[in-house]
Amino acid sequence: MTMENEKSNLLSKRMLSVVKMVTPGNRAADIGCDHGFVSIYLAQNHISPTVIAMDINDGPLLRAKEHVESYGLSEYITVRKSDGITELQWTIPGQRTEADTLIIAGMGGRLINRILSDSMDKVKAAGEIILQPQSEIFLVRKFLIEHGFQITMEDMVYEEDKYYQIIKAVPVNEQVSDLSEAELYFGPCLIAERNQVLYQYLIREAKKFKSIIDNIRGNSENHQKESISSLQRKWKLAEETLNLF
Repeated sequence: MTMENEKSNLLSKRMLSVVKMVTPGNRAADIGCDHGFVSIYLAQNHISPTVIAMDINDGPLLRAKEHVESYGLSEYITVRKSDGITELQWTIPGQRTEADTLIIAGMGGRLINRILSDSMDKVKAAGEIILQPQSEIFLVRKFLIEHGFQITMEDMVYEEDKYYQIIKAVPVNEQVSDLSEAELYFGPCLIAERNQVLYQYLIREAKKFKSIIDNIRGNSENHQKESISSLQRKWKLAEETLNLF
C-alpha cells in the first residue's frame, strides 16, 4: 500500500468530505476527535500546520494520543480534554484563537448548536466552521443564519446506505438572508449546485413519505389526520425540490 493510499484509508468517505473543506494553511481544531484520524490526516497532508484534537471523554483522548504518537505527529497535533470548544485558548484575547477552522462532525444537530452557542465568541474569532450533523440538520442551518453565519459550501455523501450532509460556514458582518424551508432541510448550496447525491436522496425521501402516507390511509379508520398532514408536507417539500433539478 502506498503512503497516499494509507493516508486516504484513515478516513471514511464522509470524513474525507469534511477535511477537504478545510482551507489549506488554517490551524484546525477537531471537536469530538474520537480516534484522532481527522487531525492526523490534516497534519499528514500538510493541510493544517497545527491541529488540536479535543474530546470530553478520556477514552477517545487516550486513543487519539496513541494514534498521534504512532504516526510521529505529536509536534503538530495537541490532544486536549475539552467540553466542546471551551478549552480552546485565545492567542489574542477577544480577537484570535489557536484555531482558524473548527470541525464538529458526527454529532446530533442540537448538540452541535449547544457547543457553538456555549463558545460563540471563540467560534466567530476562529472564522471558519465545518459541521457534519447526524440529525436535525435543518436546526443547524437555522441556528447558523440566526447567529450571523453565511453558508459558503456544502457537500453530501452516500455511505453504507446512509446520506450525510456537510456544511461550511463563516461569520459575516452583513445581514444574512433567511433560508427557505427547502434550503433549511436540503441545503442552499446543494440545491443551487443541483447536487446529484441530494437528487438521489430526494427521490428516496419522496417515495418513503408517499409509501407511509398510503399505508396509514389504508390501515387506519381515522387516517391519523395530524400525522398524515406532517408527512404530506415533507413529501411535498421533497417533490418541489426535485422539480428544481
